[in-house]
Amino acid sequence: MLQSSAQQIINVMTFNIRYNNPHDSLNSWPNRKDKLCSQVKFYETDILGVQEALDDQMVDLETCLVGYDYVGVGRDDGKAKGEYSAIFFKADRFKMEDNGTFWLSPTPSVPGSKGWDAALTRICTWVKLKNLRTGKQFFVFNTHFDHVGKVARAESAKLILQQMDAIAGGFPAILTGDLNSTPQEEAVKTFLDPANTYKLTDSKSISQEKHYGPDGTFNSFGPKETSNNPIDYIFVNRVFEVLKHATLSQSWQGSYSSDHFPVFARLKWK
Repeated sequence: MLQSSAQQIINVMTFNIRYNNPHDSLNSWPNRKDKLCSQVKFYETDILGVQEALDDQMVDLETCLVGYDYVGVGRDDGKAKGEYSAIFFKADRFKMEDNGTFWLSPTPSVPGSKGWDAALTRICTWVKLKNLRTGKQFFVFNTHFDHVGKVARAESAKLILQQMDAIAGGFPAILTGDLNSTPQEEAVKTFLDPANTYKLTDSKSISQEKHYGPDGTFNSFGPKETSNNPIDYIFVNRVFEVLKHATLSQSWQGSYSSDHFPVFARLKWK
């Protein structure tokens, strides 16, 4: 009975890992990657959505996250150029049955396309997974919204809901991502709007245990979060309960694993 219950639980993390920028000095990727991987492994993460990962960082993550498979492509060409919004998953728990990437633009199937007032090309990667122990199938989507374009963020949310409805349909689904949006902004409100045909729930709002850690999720490599509002989220559809939710603000002698805190949720099938 205990084993059966454990098989229903999924630990999910979303993590903007900060692209490999040599100008970050002491906060550059080579000084952070081991810390970052240790967080993922310590929290026994089953599914990890990363944002801002460049191809060389993907190689490093694949090396240090032993036992994980991943799906994802570079946003600039649909291959290896530009940032990934990749999804890692434990290979001994889940089997990948399908996957893809679409662009956050009016032409979502066109690699490298940029949408609305966005400053940069943006994508959403998805994967269909099968739980090897229970046989249950579900979808995970992972994205990173534009940091400049307000219209782009709002339209991206609408597009993702449409795509989730078309791709995942009635299956259980999880959305992770850096939305560059606070809960008060239109993009987040769109995901939660009960008037939409396809609606999501912020996992934080239904956590059975009180949220742990700061509310803000961006720290800019500074001494603490820069705002009390989150911009990183884990959303779920109606199939999941949320047992725990946290913003993980560990530091190593005052340094962080990224300029964002990872967000963690422990989910359970209803």
